Order: sequence, then C-alpha cells, then structure tokens
Amino acid sequence: MKTTWQLIRATFIAWNADNAPRLAAALAFYTMFTLAPLLILVIAIAGLAFGSAATQGQISGQIQGLVGFASAQAAEEFLRQVSTPKSGIIATILGLATLLLGVWWVFGELQDALNTIWKVAPRPERRMLDVLKIRLVSFTMMLGVGILLLVSLVISAALSAFGTFLVDRLPAVAATVQLMNFAVAFGVITLLFALIYKIVPDVIIAWGDV
Repeated sequence: MKTTWQLIRATFIAWNADNAPRLAAALAFYTMFTLAPLLILVIAIAGLAFGSAATQGQISGQIQGLVGFASAQAAEEFLRQVSTPKSGIIATILGLATLLLGVWWVFGELQDALNTIWKVAPRPERRMLDVLKIRLVSFTMMLGVGILLLVSLVISAALSAFGTFLVDRLPAVAATVQLMNFAVAFGVITLLFALIYKIVPDVIIAWGDV
C-alpha cells in the first residue's frame, strides 16, 4: 500500500512539474483541426462499402458510448451536413487538405509534449529534410490510425448486428458478443496509444516501459 501511494505521489509531482495541463490543452487545440476532416474521410471510405447512412449511424453510436448522447447528437448533425450530395465531394477534398495540415501540427505538438515528459531535447542535427521525413512518418501513422478505425468500425458493426440478431434468441450469447465488441474497441485504442508512446518521442523506449 505504501509503495502504491509513493507511486501515485511521484506521478502527481512529475505531472505537475511537466505542466501537463498546458501540454494537454495545446494538444487538444491542434487535434480539433484533424478530428472533423478525419471523420469525413472515414465516412467517405467506409461509406463505399457500407453506405454513408450506416457508417454515420455506427460512428454516432460509438461517440455516444464514449462521451454521451448530447455529443453524439452534435456529431451526427455535423456528419449529416458534410455528407450532403452537393457538398460531400468538396468537403472530402477540403477535409484531406485540412487533415494534412492538422497532422503536421498535432504530431509536432505531441512530440514536444512527450519529449518534455521524458526530459529529452529534440535532436539538434535535424535539417529541413529530416523534419519532412519525420512528418511523413507522422502522416503514415495517421493512415495507420485510419486503417485501425476502419477495422474497428467493420468489426464493431458486424458484432453489433450479430448481437442484435441474437438478443431475442440467445440473450447470454448476445451479452458475450457485446463484451467482445467492447474488447475490440479497447484493444484498438490500446494499440494506438502504445504505438504513439513507442514511436513519437526522440528517445528509444522499451516495450515494457510503453
């Protein structure tokens, strides 16, 4: 118990010393520029296979499960506006451009925050070409995030449909399917954060520390 308390105390002291709230606020600000265009692109891609309406409904359901009904309603209204036929293509193109710019900002801010936490200075020998290479890696990571989101969306949609089919026939099995749905979403998020902690900082981190 004493060791646990010491760990909590040391964590809070380090969190306060690194000014974590400021780092989180800056990262959240830049992330806002990428969330909307990322949703547009996910709908555009997944909508080719499942239809825009089904994709929007699934995303809205995921958001409701994470942040509540009111936020899900706001997100659903936003998705409905950007997915209208007259503006969908334009919104997708603008979304891609905004996403590229937003990824540049987010990755830089995220890297700076993690470097601050790990007490490591950025590599001084970087040239512009090196920075561009690093940003290319960041964009590749964002593509990976998009793929993870699509995979999670497909699996979640399949499990949800299967659970709805079984809810009246085999309630116990339906509950197990819903638990599997949660496990898949949790696994995708865990993998995403693990990759961020492993790749982004300017320091070599063992998987055990990740």
